Amino acid sequence: MEKKSAGLDRRRSAPGKVAKHANDADEAMKAWAGHEGEVLEMDEATSKRLLKKIDLHLMPLLCVIYGLNYLDKTTLSYASVMGIKQDINLTGDDYQWLSSMFYFGELIRKRPRLMHRQLGDLLLLTTERWYTKKEQGTRIGIWFSFNGWAQIFGGLLAYGIAKGARLHGSAIAPWKIVFLVTGLFTMAMGGLFLLFVPDSQLNARWLGPLDRRLAVERVRINQQGIGNKHFKAYQLKEALLDPLTWAFAFYALAADIPNGGISNFFSQLIVSFGYTSEQSLLYGTPGGAIEVVALILCGYYGDRFGNRLLVSTSGLLLSILGMILIVALPLSNDVGRLIGYYLTQASPTLFVALLSLIATNVAGYTKKTTVAAIYLISYCAGNIIGPQTFRPKDAPRYVPAEITIICCWHLNKKKAAFRARPEYVKLENQEWLDLTDKENPEFIYSL
Repeated sequence: MEKKSAGLDRRRSAPGKVAKHANDADEAMKAWAGHEGEVLEMDEATSKRLLKKIDLHLMPLLCVIYGLNYLDKTTLSYASVMGIKQDINLTGDDYQWLSSMFYFGELIRKRPRLMHRQLGDLLLLTTERWYTKKEQGTRIGIWFSFNGWAQIFGGLLAYGIAKGARLHGSAIAPWKIVFLVTGLFTMAMGGLFLLFVPDSQLNARWLGPLDRRLAVERVRINQQGIGNKHFKAYQLKEALLDPLTWAFAFYALAADIPNGGISNFFSQLIVSFGYTSEQSLLYGTPGGAIEVVALILCGYYGDRFGNRLLVSTSGLLLSILGMILIVALPLSNDVGRLIGYYLTQASPTLFVALLSLIATNVAGYTKKTTVAAIYLISYCAGNIIGPQTFRPKDAPRYVPAEITIICCWHLNKKKAAFRARPEYVKLENQEWLDLTDKENPEFIYSL
């Protein structure tokens, strides 16, 4: 059983940066306002009970809303073989630019100080503030895997609408019906998300007063707190000068150039294998299943073995094999090339692993939001470039993960040596001071 007490003991021997920034603490400190000196107990049974309640109330909404977010993007791919090009007179590279326009909008909106209002960023921060580091990789893998579920649902929906319209006719174009249905689903779930997902443990209506404090206490081990929305210029500077920030960004850009092409052209790609437009809608669904399985397995085993990057490379290797099949097999081998496409859908595993490492390895609210914004700006940039340069032979390239592993090992070794100094003293409640990962000697990087 672990016991923690409230209060802030600022000792003169505490590290200089820690003491300097101790006066602008994390929101988690509010959990102990009015409870100074009170002992709060947390045992394994209590932690498991809270985890079950948190999963029950948060994960279904996180999963469904993220899946619908992806479905909104891929609806254009279905529409591309359902008549949108002919109906709105798309010629030349018009469709490529139409595919890129969505991400131009995302790119404009992803300003670092507002990034927590964007969906993907919001889900990342929600996962980080509610779950321990060992739990985050699996949860992020689960809700991100609903991209795959969305592809399965979207393909079946589009196929049903296309076939129904062909057999019985329709008042409006089938591709318009797809947009309307998916849009209405997204609007309805967005309302539920705003209504039922709390900003933090401190205002969760489905937790009692004591459980709110316990839910904060169980993530103390993260050394990150639950958020401090005050802008801190030194954290912005640290984020911009941190090599890991740009390693994350480089991979997001490199990986999402091919992703931007495939996600917007996969229906047309399947048609190019020799299948009909209706068949392409139906035959695209197994690719979603591959993505679901790959993300859940990599998330689970990455957390279990304590090395998300190494485990997640398996999905990247599968996707490279898939691209080799698409490019190398003769055009007459439509089944083999279709299997190759399915294998490419395992490619997001490393992207998701790095996304989860931003949640676990970057501390300080301003720094975390800045790093996440840069990562997702690179993601948008890659998806803008992808449709413009789409070639089936493009494949995701894995470069920064090895650099990230080496950097994490080196930084953990330096922090352990710092904590071993005789003069080092840890401040009480140091976990809640909104310190960055670099300035907090107690912060441990995950792989």
